[in-house]
Amino acid sequence: MNNNFNEVEKARSFSSILSLIIIGVLSIVLILLALWMFFYVKSGLSPADKGNTKTKEIEIAQGASSTQISEQLEKEGIINNATIFKLFLKFNNYNDYKSGQYDLSPSMTLDDIAKSMEEGEVYKPVLFQIAIPEGYTIEQIAKKVADKTNITEKDFINKTKDKAFIKSLQKEYKGMISDDVFGKSVKFPLEGYLFPATYDFTEEKPSAETIIKKMIEATYNNSYAKYKSLNNQMTYTFEGESKKMSFHDLLTLSSMVEREATSLADRAKIASVFYNRMEIAPTSMPLQTDPTVLYALGEHKSRTMYEDLEVDSPYNTYKNKGLTPGPIAAPGIQSIDSVIEPATTDYLYFLADKEGKNHFATTLDEHNENKAKYITNE
Repeated sequence: MNNNFNEVEKARSFSSILSLIIIGVLSIVLILLALWMFFYVKSGLSPADKGNTKTKEIEIAQGASSTQISEQLEKEGIINNATIFKLFLKFNNYNDYKSGQYDLSPSMTLDDIAKSMEEGEVYKPVLFQIAIPEGYTIEQIAKKVADKTNITEKDFINKTKDKAFIKSLQKEYKGMISDDVFGKSVKFPLEGYLFPATYDFTEEKPSAETIIKKMIEATYNNSYAKYKSLNNQMTYTFEGESKKMSFHDLLTLSSMVEREATSLADRAKIASVFYNRMEIAPTSMPLQTDPTVLYALGEHKSRTMYEDLEVDSPYNTYKNKGLTPGPIAAPGIQSIDSVIEPATTDYLYFLADKEGKNHFATTLDEHNENKAKYITNE
């Protein structure tokens, strides 16, 4: 009996010692983890190099997110830790960053860096701006650039066609520009990829390459960022077959919506019409959108004539089904959003009256009634 009792006591004693050891080890681990976290955060919040006051020109791109800015500053050696800087911005309500070139040094505090970007204390003054409206084509953008710089329309357009230059953009903006832009039927490889926005320039005579890269980067930070956030899972149906929607497809369909839309409210409905037409099986309906015909013709008209619809071009959506070989203009974020989240409708037709208001219809009879009411009797 005594032997059994002693054995039980020994077991209890051993168990108690083991528990104390485990608790001790866990306590040490937690203390070490807490210390590591403390020094990790402290290091991230401290200047990258207090003794280095040498400044470096850092360009913050149009539309860059806090994540992209943080990663850029860490890469350039201005801050210690991109993750900590991003959290610092969030918890201190820094959320409005102005694009431009900044004079920053590793000795600056995170607060000084954040305030500089929010207040727009740029290193170089803005000498001029180029405003690109939504729905502009490469040719229209080229004219805008020519009006503001010493770059001719021809030189700008030629640079957007330069295969070697585009290949370099593919490497720099990975995943965004696919080889679809080099398709034999594509009119302008970078059509739709130059983001519509107002751009600040600090150089007196920027090159065509510099201007195009600014616009491409804005597309990467805005349009492509939206596409990536969907984990590349977007699909659409063409003649009953499900297809993955590439970023090139997204820009293409969004550009059609952009050129057709007369108001923000109707974009999602217009997108639904295009989706509904392509989805019909076994043979889809042509999209039959006038802006694609005008793009094929290379003209800008207020109204498309019947003879225009006969133009022999892969961009003519009256003669060809599905999407055009590429975008027909630069779509804005609202048009891209409407393609990502179209309205749920049964509409197959729409038209705009003389005041620009769109009228939608499910059947051809309804559409013809709208024509008679809003178009024929104008």
